[in-house]
Amino acid sequence: MNFCSDNVTGISLEILEALGIANQGVAMPYGDDELTQALTHKLQEIFAKDLTMFPVATGSAANALALAVMTPSYGAVYCHPLSHINLDECGAPELFTGGAKLVLVPGEQGKIDPDNLARMLESAGAGVVHHVQPAVLSLTQVTECGTVYQLAELQALTKIARQHNLLVHMDGARFANALVSLGCSPAAMTWQAGVDVLSLGATKNGAMAAEAVIFFRPELAKTFHFHRKRGGHLFSKMRFLSAQLVAYLDRSLWLRNAQHANQMAANLAQGLQNLPGVNLLFPVEANEIFVEFAPEILKALQDAGFKFYIFDGKSLVRLVTAFNTAPEDVEKFIKVAIASSAKLN
Repeated sequence: MNFCSDNVTGISLEILEALGIANQGVAMPYGDDELTQALTHKLQEIFAKDLTMFPVATGSAANALALAVMTPSYGAVYCHPLSHINLDECGAPELFTGGAKLVLVPGEQGKIDPDNLARMLESAGAGVVHHVQPAVLSLTQVTECGTVYQLAELQALTKIARQHNLLVHMDGARFANALVSLGCSPAAMTWQAGVDVLSLGATKNGAMAAEAVIFFRPELAKTFHFHRKRGGHLFSKMRFLSAQLVAYLDRSLWLRNAQHANQMAANLAQGLQNLPGVNLLFPVEANEIFVEFAPEILKALQDAGFKFYIFDGKSLVRLVTAFNTAPEDVEKFIKVAIASSAKLN
């Protein structure tokens, strides 16, 4: 009954089986294997575009390495204050870019506000030697508030970026959750919306440790392999990363996993809404819920054995559902919340 994160889960059976199959025999190292080649073709088919991709093992590496080839050391990366690259990567983007600056663009519900972005870029001092130079817009999809950028919102932001000659990066740690939430094609949510580079996450959605950096403009990837090697993320036995990703994408496993996670979150939110002592902070559009509980409800849930992160130390809770969240755990959570809520004066 652990709702702390979608990182607490195990591995999808299909991916575990794929690793066993990949373990048979020998394969060329460093990505010169058949599975890695098959992964490239699979992604080109899914995204309906010629692309270049590189498997890595962590989301932080995917983001930092992508940004390293998208911005110079004197550049600026525009992102939301709550973005993972700003709050949760221990300065990796700044390190891997050689010193590029993260410029924070506020907005409600974890989304960058277009007016704020336009205003900040207009006064950024492009071409002025005294200022960092605008280089990249980084968007998080799903956002750190559990909300999802609609296609029109993505297009509006990337249009502003283009007007100011910025490249666009998408942190897609929960990309599949956003995709099933919108019900659109992978192409529509990425390159057709103006995204140049995607950090495609799989670890949170059933993989063991596998992400992919996808370049929809292959010319941008010219130096990525050097950055990946220098950063310690060129795996000699690359086939074991690629095997996870091939299985993840095969027969729509990634979408089925995400659909289950999203549905569990929707069920949980529906059961909690309108309860006394319970306040949902943001729309529940994927697999994360941010909620404030009265102290009595919070204690009842903890006493019942539920685990979750409390962000302000008192009442703000994040609940995350996953590809294998048990429906009965969701039902029990709701029952405990209802029972303790009914006791409030």
